[in-house]
Amino acid sequence: MADDAVPQEIVRALEILELTLPVTSDALDRAKRVQLYNWDPARYANLTNNPAQYMTAYKKAEEMTKLVEASHALLSAVLVPDDETP
Repeated sequence: MADDAVPQEIVRALEILELTLPVTSDALDRAKRVQLYNWDPARYANLTNNPAQYMTAYKKAEEMTKLVEASHALLSAVLVPDDETP
């Protein structure tokens, strides 16, 4: 698939999950787990004693968690063949 033929939302989802085409179901699930671990809001609890900095980091992590989930759902629906589902 040429880069020009890939819709922008799929390119963005691939960037969020740090993947490149072609994508397998296993790679997609692994990337989701890694990104959810990296952006888990609870990981920001002990980074600073400044409540404002903590809340900024926490909100960014919450936003990224939602983006990771949405990206995984989009790529699962679009790129992974249906015959791979159990």
